[in-house]
Amino acid sequence: MAGRAHAAGASAGEVFRLIRQGHAATRSDIGRLTGLSRTAVTLRVTQLLDKGLVVERADGGSTGGRPPVRLRFHADGGIVLAAALGASRAQLAVCDLAGTVLDETEFGVDLAEGPDVLLDTAVKHLDQLLAESGRPREALWGVGVSVPNAIDIATGTSLSPAVQPGWGDVAVADHFGTRFGVPVRVDNDVNVLALAEHRRHPEVDDLLVIKASTGIGAGLIMRGRLQRGALGAAGELGHTKVAGADDVACSCGNTGCLEAVAGGRALATVCTELGRPATDAFGVAELVRAGDPEALRQVRQAGRRIGEVIAGAVNLLNPALIVVGGDLAHAYEPLVAGMREVIYQRATATATRSLRIEPSEMHARAGVGACATLILDDVLSRRAVDTLLS
Repeated sequence: MAGRAHAAGASAGEVFRLIRQGHAATRSDIGRLTGLSRTAVTLRVTQLLDKGLVVERADGGSTGGRPPVRLRFHADGGIVLAAALGASRAQLAVCDLAGTVLDETEFGVDLAEGPDVLLDTAVKHLDQLLAESGRPREALWGVGVSVPNAIDIATGTSLSPAVQPGWGDVAVADHFGTRFGVPVRVDNDVNVLALAEHRRHPEVDDLLVIKASTGIGAGLIMRGRLQRGALGAAGELGHTKVAGADDVACSCGNTGCLEAVAGGRALATVCTELGRPATDAFGVAELVRAGDPEALRQVRQAGRRIGEVIAGAVNLLNPALIVVGGDLAHAYEPLVAGMREVIYQRATATATRSLRIEPSEMHARAGVGACATLILDDVLSRRAVDTLLS
């Protein structure tokens, strides 16, 4: 049975998990799933009610007598802050405990200004969002942050040497934790998206998520687990060398990188030079959606270049599903047409036989939604709830 907790001594955290995931709606459900006595169930449910993590509501479906009482996860019992910090823009939000965006804002980013400018600006905007939300600071449970760099998960510090100059050894988590005084979780932006996409596709254990935006990165789920690599730097597809780009400089300091010829900034520059002004990846995608033939040609060619690199990943990793997101994916059809063309030419027939390539459905609020999920999975975990109640 889904969600069954075999230990008779299931904790309040385990009971909360069952309620939150929808496995248990009544006290009888909890007793049946956990083997707890009625007294033990009452104790744990009372603890969760007192902390505002669950609420009891009478079921209106009763046909006589006392209406049955059902337990519900109390999503409005607190809030989290989410900050998706990208290479060209930052998306910020206040979310409830279910990850629903309550209020949001965004601002432009120039990573060349350095980490202090970006992090200080993000904190200022989050502070303002929190004040405008009307929620007391005591309602804040945590902050989830994503950045376009590899991260030491244990410390929330960006790894050195970073792909973006100046971003090595930056204590990202401390920056937010000092201001807000709550738990902070930080991860690479594409890893966060990969975790969120895996929750949307729980049946897929081998999943490759591509973020095609200002930069190009990948998040990899293998056997149901996120793969970060030995140093947390897995997935840097954008800094793989590609043919015919040897003399093109990249922001990482090298030349010939995929990002330097197929990333959003590179495409925006080309489109602008051709008389189709665009400032970033999203602007290029908007040109395509408006029917601009030159922008469409550039995006399809970018898809082919991305496909060159992904074909090798398909042969090496054999994913069941590739999900394509990021600002360039707003021009999904030409982008993925180019990718498919090369992937199916260069990857083996076995690896592509049942391969699916699909768009992300998280475009509008992908970053902040994934960041909210990142921190919620931490502060609402079974262990965290048990610690809170102890």
